[in-house]
Amino acid sequence: MAAVHLRIGDLVWGKLGRYPPWPGKIVSPPKDLKKPRGKKCHFVKFFGTEDHAWIKVEQLKPYHPHKEEMIKINKGKRFQQAVDAVEDFLKKAKGKEQDCKGDSKGKKAPSKPLKILEEDDEDLSALRDPSEKPVKDDPHFHHFLLSQSEKPASSMEPISKRLKIIEEVTGSTSIQAADSTAINGSITPTDKRIGFLGLGLMGSGIVSNLLKMGHVVTVWNRTAEKCDLFIQEGARLGRTPAEVASMCDITFSCVSDPKAARDLVLGPSGVLQGIRPGKCYIEMSTVDPETITELSQVITSRGGRFLEAPVAGSQQLSNDGMLVILAAGDRTVYEDCSSCFQAMGKTSFFLGEAGNAARMMLILNMVQGSFMATIAEGLTLAQATGQSQQTFLDILCQGQMASTFVDQKCQNILQGNFKPDYYLKHIQKDLRLAISMGDMANHPTPMAAAANEVYKRAKALDQSDNDISAVYRAYIH
Repeated sequence: MAAVHLRIGDLVWGKLGRYPPWPGKIVSPPKDLKKPRGKKCHFVKFFGTEDHAWIKVEQLKPYHPHKEEMIKINKGKRFQQAVDAVEDFLKKAKGKEQDCKGDSKGKKAPSKPLKILEEDDEDLSALRDPSEKPVKDDPHFHHFLLSQSEKPASSMEPISKRLKIIEEVTGSTSIQAADSTAINGSITPTDKRIGFLGLGLMGSGIVSNLLKMGHVVTVWNRTAEKCDLFIQEGARLGRTPAEVASMCDITFSCVSDPKAARDLVLGPSGVLQGIRPGKCYIEMSTVDPETITELSQVITSRGGRFLEAPVAGSQQLSNDGMLVILAAGDRTVYEDCSSCFQAMGKTSFFLGEAGNAARMMLILNMVQGSFMATIAEGLTLAQATGQSQQTFLDILCQGQMASTFVDQKCQNILQGNFKPDYYLKHIQKDLRLAISMGDMANHPTPMAAAANEVYKRAKALDQSDNDISAVYRAYIH
């Protein structure tokens, strides 16, 4: 079969992460957005979403030749809305073409009709039939996904996630996404009513993916305006944490720190007031084991079922549904949440009794925070000794320490872009809690203690609400 050559303006089916092929359009990337090194890919705008991504050429198919095939194998309201958006716009474009022909009656027609397209409120400008040459491309996009370009190429077959249990020697269990060719191209959402409390950097992406995969979700956030976007996407609104817990079978919480987690449960109109026998409460916040023990006890004292499930990742991974979930507590709740965990993460682990997930998460974040501080230190030392920081990064990314994390965080520093993907104040909180956990276990944590002091200095320089890579500024001020 001859290779299909795609170009800017072509409509395509693009494979984004673990989701089924989705209709999109190849567009020009923003001028300041570099193409991934060594990747043959195109920058794609996906319809019915705000998602943009670099997609490998082998994960793209032309829209029109594969339209019937994709519609047959993919299901879901959001998918159909995306296809309808493409078709409606093409109809409008054809109508404008006919109007243009009518206006030019009596005049010599051009060899190929030009489409005169207008910007519209759905950001679907410059769509066209791929058989015709584009006359306009829209490079002005404000939201885009980058991590997809780092993922391995996968088949264009629809992907469904099924439960796969892996028993480990340690006794822990993981639920992982596994490829299949189920006809719906998606997971089967639980029929249980889901509640979600906290729509911050992590919570927003989690809720978005729960909705995309067909879950019925009721949301609440301390700042109510953050709920509006999700209500438009089909979520329901809860007026208080207690109301959400009362209305829903399973309620998730993802907030900033131990105090916020306790207040959400124990405070006025808190979750505890809505807990009834059989109701499930899942704490996804990164907190200390003592807070988890306290929350577990009060929830179960009312007949509720408790699970902790903190997540390892970032805002970008949350948006992509590629988090790693660490769970502990009631094993039956863990199993009841399998479709939720598959929607929000690439894998999840069950670690036994409540408190174990908090311990593991603090250790992971302690390592990540210390590593980030070391990277920043290396960049500043390179500069101080007259070495090129970019060359340092290029060498680093060719060696054994190469990773998306290293590349992205170093690029943040070199570009002076510290838009939060994971708040600096939160990694410092996690370092502090990990050091305290080490003290209680009578185990030394000298590296974490040193890194913690660097983050404390960065906070003193007003970097709390920036990305963790802003720890760099602690070394240059």
